[in-house]
Amino acid sequence: MALAAPPSTTPHSLFLQNHAFLKPNSTAFTLSPSTPRPRPFSISCSAILPIQDRPSPHNQLQDRVFNFAAGPATLPENVLLKAQSELYNWRGSGMSVMEMSHRGKDFRSIIEKAEADLRALLNIPDNYAVLFLQGGATTQFASVPLNLCRPDDTVDYLVTGSWGDKAFKEAQKYCKPKVIWSGKSEKYVRVPSFDGLEQSPNAKYLHICANETIYGVEFKDYPVPTNPNAVLVADMSSNFCSKPVDVTKFGLIYAGAQKNVGPSGVCIVIVRKDLIGNAQEVTPVMLDYKIHADNNSLYNTPPCFGIYMCGLVFEDLLNQGGLEEVEKKNIKKAGILYNAIDESKGFYRCPVEKPVRSLMNVPFTLEKSELEAEFLKEAAKEKMVELKGHRSVGGMRASIYNAMPLAGVEKLVAFMKDFQARHA
Repeated sequence: MALAAPPSTTPHSLFLQNHAFLKPNSTAFTLSPSTPRPRPFSISCSAILPIQDRPSPHNQLQDRVFNFAAGPATLPENVLLKAQSELYNWRGSGMSVMEMSHRGKDFRSIIEKAEADLRALLNIPDNYAVLFLQGGATTQFASVPLNLCRPDDTVDYLVTGSWGDKAFKEAQKYCKPKVIWSGKSEKYVRVPSFDGLEQSPNAKYLHICANETIYGVEFKDYPVPTNPNAVLVADMSSNFCSKPVDVTKFGLIYAGAQKNVGPSGVCIVIVRKDLIGNAQEVTPVMLDYKIHADNNSLYNTPPCFGIYMCGLVFEDLLNQGGLEEVEKKNIKKAGILYNAIDESKGFYRCPVEKPVRSLMNVPFTLEKSELEAEFLKEAAKEKMVELKGHRSVGGMRASIYNAMPLAGVEKLVAFMKDFQARHA
């Protein structure tokens, strides 16, 4: 007798309907009365839509929103689609990247190419190590002082926002940090003149946050440590790979991947090799740069799929023409949004001083704060989400990272103008 197909509304069948790349065996079969009873066997689900009825990639893209989140953030659609196509069987390996041994040749090829492409993007010299780590940029708040100085050493922090402040507070556990300038009293709206900074003469390093995600303050140039033996250290989490950077100006750069170059779970450290190998005795093994450098970021199981995704993003950035071309696109997008704010006659306002406004994170407030909830509600209906400002600041914030298309910014600006016309 014929075996009936299972109902088409189970969670598994719905999953299969929406993931054609899994390619299940959909062949039905029958048993005649004379057929010997077979051994126990498994039956593949056959209740899937005919191929012509499955959602096309074009329709799937139409269902996506413009995601203005600060991180985790939007990723390039072509990268997501490539990852989708390779998810079940990575390039004929017979397994997903998520299933691979991190010590096998397949994953080694992935991490090695990711590093090579990142080196090409940022023109990273051979005397710098590239590390793919875990723990986010916040873990580096401890790793940096533990690796670069001794408990009695002085280090300087230039604080232009919340993340620089958090880094300073964490460093207090491991050395003697000094805040040489803070914009906290002014609510973090500017970067100081470097000429007036009173740096500590014996500081081991000068730490900055190159782009403050919450307040939207971005360094357009970088200070130079006055101590010739000191190095500049930068948290570049929210503007990493958004523009060309002269890596040789820094002793160490670190960045969480989840804003511009991948999903959450990966932290990238670029550190000059002569700074490695002098960690404090109390440094946990997982925070010791030498351990990770000596093992090519494979000391323990790394965030394999996250590194794979970062590699796809690096490849995509190279295909766009490199960071010079990426920066041009980012300048254009930010200019359109800031112009809309500045030309709104006060209905919208960005508090950050113009010379240091971030190309990545655009905070703004409404003249009538009571309209903020309505603004967010209407924007969401138009498929523009995650525009609410950070809980510590309020207002709005549009994060327009590399992967935010120009069309997303143009749609937001059109909505803002329409909202103003209806509520001014």
